[in-house]
Amino acid sequence: MTTLEEQLGLLFPAAADVPAEFRLEAEVHQKEYLSDGVMKTWNGEVHTVLSPVCIKTEKGLERKVIGSYPLCGAEEAMSSLDAAVNAYRDGRGEWPTMTVGERIACVEKFTGKMIAKKKEVVQLIMWEIGKSYADSVKEFDRTVEYINATIDALKDLDRQSSRFAIEQGIIGQIRRSPLGVVLCMGPFNYPLNETFTTLIPALIMGNTLLFKPPKHGTLLHYPLLEAFRECFPKGVVNTIYGRGNVIIAPLMESGRINVLTLIGSSKVANQLKKMHPKVNRLRAILGLDAKNAAIITEKADIDLAVKECVLGSLSFNGQRCTAIKIIFVHKQVADAFLDKLSAAVAQLKFGMPWEKDVFLTPLPEPHKPGYLQSCVADAAAHGAKVMNAHGGAANASFVYPAVVYPVNEKMKLYREEQFGPVIPVLPFESIETPIEYLIASDHGQQVSLFTNDAAELASLIDPLINQVSRVNINCQCQRGPDIFPFTGRKDSAEATLSVSDALRAFSIRSLVATKQTEENKALINQIVSEQSSNFLSTKYIF
Repeated sequence: MTTLEEQLGLLFPAAADVPAEFRLEAEVHQKEYLSDGVMKTWNGEVHTVLSPVCIKTEKGLERKVIGSYPLCGAEEAMSSLDAAVNAYRDGRGEWPTMTVGERIACVEKFTGKMIAKKKEVVQLIMWEIGKSYADSVKEFDRTVEYINATIDALKDLDRQSSRFAIEQGIIGQIRRSPLGVVLCMGPFNYPLNETFTTLIPALIMGNTLLFKPPKHGTLLHYPLLEAFRECFPKGVVNTIYGRGNVIIAPLMESGRINVLTLIGSSKVANQLKKMHPKVNRLRAILGLDAKNAAIITEKADIDLAVKECVLGSLSFNGQRCTAIKIIFVHKQVADAFLDKLSAAVAQLKFGMPWEKDVFLTPLPEPHKPGYLQSCVADAAAHGAKVMNAHGGAANASFVYPAVVYPVNEKMKLYREEQFGPVIPVLPFESIETPIEYLIASDHGQQVSLFTNDAAELASLIDPLINQVSRVNINCQCQRGPDIFPFTGRKDSAEATLSVSDALRAFSIRSLVATKQTEENKALINQIVSEQSSNFLSTKYIF
């Protein structure tokens, strides 16, 4: 009888066994980057991109080579910064002074060209990070939906700003204006969607960009660079490639970055902010660490709790900041919950990303299987057990989910964000136990509460809503819908994102005002009627 580890090894295909419709037509060796409106050629060092999908070879399993991308240096990064600064031109550049309608037209043109590249981008998402083909398609489609929703939200915002206010003898028009040069860095787990939820609002509000793709999930942006070049003025969008410790430090130390947007770790965010010579001038929009908890009381619907916790803990292998990463379950229902949770995990389909209805796929980070196994071993050393059959089994880039119980404060799984398919479960008798955990935690993004008792639910919502930014009732933690605010307390986030919040995050309220005299009213009427100012205007976008 073969072990699960051996079975996992058998999941990986020979090159010829990959279905034709999902094969990469050719390796993608990127030799260009976009800077100052030009696709510049790179002939220096490159980073070879290895897929989490391993291929059977005569030497054994080997991660498939997808392609490569440039490893530029500080000189290239600073040159791109110069381009972004020059394009912004202290707020006088072509892009920041355009009308809202003109910027929207540029983004709409880009969206059309992006959609034309859907097949290439989706294939690269799947191969680069191991996301299922179905979820890769969803990520692309959701990103397009987000762009369109952002355009609609900006039209609405602009309509609201097209009027004049008169207060205490002062006439004023309040609009939003850009902040300057934005350094945008996205995450590997949603390398297109999460990146564009900051990049697009930053761009459409009139800022200029330096865009560094994530280490895992870089090549998928390559098919879009020509669209950026064609749709936006010179220097407005610039891509930077290279090792973060080489290219990011000089950018931040220059003091010419006005906005830092990062979806990553709080440790990295803190380091980057400290590099800026004038931190008070730096706007930060950050999505950071999270250790979202689920709390299952004895009055919960256990079947529903299991269903939602499986989705919350293991969607995209648990590699989501919004994933449920620790579960508190009342002692009275713990055995039933664990039995049903283990049974539900056993029903999940695992395999290659292109397989129909696959749920669990290989992991993109090479070190992750070893780290997860060390977490399980650490928990076992402190008294926990793996409750589900084959939990924690691994082969190459694949790790089978482990349900670990009972977890306690001595274990790494109690405090560290595992960001992978390991589900720590803790028993509790007093509801104060999970409440105190969340109070003491460095993280404060979300929590999921499972109970069918309204009084109990109310008693939990009130203390927890001041610890986290979102309380989910009888459902998993999640980001969407995108119209809802997405943020976190403590070390989990800085600023708020959603379709409308992001527009505000990447801009500032600005005001033109004058005393209500006949002379001043005549001046304003002349400017408005001649449409000679893009800011002071009553144009109405439908």
